[in-house]
Amino acid sequence: MLSDEDEIRSLVSTWLAATKAGDVETVLSLIAEDAVFLAPGQPVMSKADFAAAARAFAGPNAPKFEGWSKIQEIKFFGDSAYAWSKLSVEVTPAGGAPAITRAGYTLTIIQKHNGKWLLARDANLLATVSK
Repeated sequence: MLSDEDEIRSLVSTWLAATKAGDVETVLSLIAEDAVFLAPGQPVMSKADFAAAARAFAGPNAPKFEGWSKIQEIKFFGDSAYAWSKLSVEVTPAGGAPAITRAGYTLTIIQKHNGKWLLARDANLLATVSK
């Protein structure tokens, strides 16, 4: 049986692998129904908003995603936890146009729902990296 910390680390690695594979349904299975996503200069996104955007980028003409995350800290508060991570994502548009790299930090709140850790809140502070 995995520890809570290992389960959260597994959630993050599963998210990255599913994103790379274009597996939207697996990514959505890691998100609480009342989740909120925050990003600079963008409106607040709900899980439904996130799902619509993810599905719009899925399929045979989907961009390719590569990424890595290094969790810097996880703290637990009962059935809630927060984690902050250093994240880098490279997106290559369909057709092989030049890749766009965004990197920075995220602050994520994870909550246990029916025994499973799910992303509940995510503040994404990624910025475009110049090459």
